Amino acid sequence: MRDYFEQNILCPHCGHHTRIVVDASEGDQDYYEDCMACCNAMHIVVKRNELSDNVELSVDADDEQYF
Repeated sequence: MRDYFEQNILCPHCGHHTRIVVDASEGDQDYYEDCMACCNAMHIVVKRNELSDNVELSVDADDEQYF
């Protein structure tokens, strides 16, 4: 499995393309990064599935709510 890789993402606020480095060596992660263009927080979730050898990355706005 690739533990470190780069991924292009879109800011959910302004649509700016941003390249981030994903570190999946620590397993599942849930963190925030600021967009370099609009400075709004992006909620980034990394889920690592060791059985299928996949890493899922999801990005959403800080103000989105799931019920």
